[in-house]
Amino acid sequence: MKILGIETSCDETAAAIIEVDEKNGYIKPLSNVISSQIKLHAKWGGVVPNLAAREHLKNILPVITASLTEAKISQKNISLIAVTHGPGLIPALLVGTNATKTISYVWKKPLMGIHHIEGHIYANFINKNCNDIKFPILCLVVSGGHTQLVLMKKHLDYEIIGETQDDAAGEAFDKVARILGLSYPGGPEIAKQAEKFKKSSYAINLPRPMINSKNFNFSFSGLKTAVLYTVKKNEKLLKDPSFVAAVSHEFQQAVVDVLVAKTICAAQKHKPKSILLAGGVSANKELQRQLGLAIQEKIPHVQFSFPEIAYQMDNAAMIAAAAFFRYQKITGKNNLLSNWKNLKTDANLKLSK
Repeated sequence: MKILGIETSCDETAAAIIEVDEKNGYIKPLSNVISSQIKLHAKWGGVVPNLAAREHLKNILPVITASLTEAKISQKNISLIAVTHGPGLIPALLVGTNATKTISYVWKKPLMGIHHIEGHIYANFINKNCNDIKFPILCLVVSGGHTQLVLMKKHLDYEIIGETQDDAAGEAFDKVARILGLSYPGGPEIAKQAEKFKKSSYAINLPRPMINSKNFNFSFSGLKTAVLYTVKKNEKLLKDPSFVAAVSHEFQQAVVDVLVAKTICAAQKHKPKSILLAGGVSANKELQRQLGLAIQEKIPHVQFSFPEIAYQMDNAAMIAAAAFFRYQKITGKNNLLSNWKNLKTDANLKLSK
């Protein structure tokens, strides 16, 4: 079957088409088109919801058309349409869901709403035989709006065993980048600066919040504040690239230390067969490397996986991939044909079974 996915939860207008071999569950992307708004929002230091919605409105139909062209198929070949209906920025979500509902009605195609984080989790299954990832799964979700440890005993069965109590890790990266005078988005900029760090430069020591707590929750607000105080005490040093690199390195390492420690502790308790990394911050090379090494050293029998680079950030192929598994589970598939009038958008949508 071929599934059209559409994603507009934040500042990326995305459409993709995947083809699924239903016999072995292999998910193959036929197209993956993304129109980025980074340049538009960079001057504001973050995403402006109404500006994002305006750009989505301008780009959504061209992006969908481009996805069909890239996949070399027509609308007749589409079996199912899937769209992110939450969580996210409500003005942005509304553009995507309303456009998709209209297309579903006009094309007479079944429609399914998908949770944005569910999409990030299922990005791990793209270009793979789905049976190769063994359950139970422990998934570390790290993005601008979410930091969670999710236990999955089977497909679409989610138990959140830990989550951030304040700022998400990605949000903290963006805020610290602004403190250091770096551009948006903050994650890639801090990673670039951290690579420039030399041990002979400034010695910066930041806290590792909740790293020794007896639960699997996270907190990054205090870490961000610690960076702010460090910079305020040394404002003149912001002009020194070595100082910015040192703070960036220590901040990134503090985040990675906490994420890795919590994930390993959760895995030692819940004994998953696979650990997945998901969300926009999954693109962080140090997080990938250090989590992989910790798993290899402490729980070597556990598989470790993260999405291919094209599917780590917000994209629509992940939404289509998640829709495939939901479609398999649904018994009343004919009801999806009326979702063009029933599907609701929810900016605070919870991850559920």
